[in-house]
Amino acid sequence: MNAENAVRERWGPYPLVLVGAILAVVFAVVADPEWGGFALGAVMTLGALLRLGGGGRLAVRRPATDAVTLAIFGLALMAGSLLLQYPWLMPRYGR
Repeated sequence: MNAENAVRERWGPYPLVLVGAILAVVFAVVADPEWGGFALGAVMTLGALLRLGGGGRLAVRRPATDAVTLAIFGLALMAGSLLLQYPWLMPRYGR
């Protein structure tokens, strides 16, 4: 294993997720908060899939723990942003 492969395995998908998250937050601030939140949730979900696929050498937690946590937060962000964009998706109780 050469040095380039060792660095790639150590960092895994984290630079890709970091750049995607920064771009999503900038888009949310500059253009549209709802779709920026959706993009951030999608980037987090993509990071969860990449982490579950074995990306990165983080030894503090198991990859499954990271993947489940990232997926839950990512899906919650995507659902929340869709509910903000389309309020008619919200359930109406008591009417």
